[in-house]
Amino acid sequence: MGEFLAAFRKNRTKIWVGAVTLLLVFYLVVSFQRSVLLLLDSNPAAKAIGAAYLVLPAIGAWAMIRELLFGARTEQMAKVLEAEGGLPVDELPRTPAGRIVRSAADLEFEKYKAEAEAAPGDWRSWFRLSCAYDAAGDRKRARASMRDAVKLFRGQVPA
Repeated sequence: MGEFLAAFRKNRTKIWVGAVTLLLVFYLVVSFQRSVLLLLDSNPAAKAIGAAYLVLPAIGAWAMIRELLFGARTEQMAKVLEAEGGLPVDELPRTPAGRIVRSAADLEFEKYKAEAEAAPGDWRSWFRLSCAYDAAGDRKRARASMRDAVKLFRGQVPA
């Protein structure tokens, strides 16, 4: 039982991603089925709704695949950085509630921002900058920096 709990704790995020993905796939299948039923109806309004409704599963499947690939690439980059000893170390002070102290994160952010500016073609610096953005609470820029890191990791030049 102890081994099971240890494995669960280690893979908790992957388990939740898998569960949410299964739920989304179920939703997409049901949506697709409902759109086909509406398309087969003799009523022109039902056919129009069915055609419009058919777009939702396509967009949902595209978004799901895109996010799963993003997560897999991010994990792959983290493994490379870990093997190289280049992952940023989380030694930031925390509040009693466990949140990172914002002022400390902002100071740490400046270090990683300078590193990314000094080496704009290095995916490692963008990965670490993304972690710094995340620690500073700026999720939108963290995700954008990670997307740039992924593009550089795959050998592409970010836009």
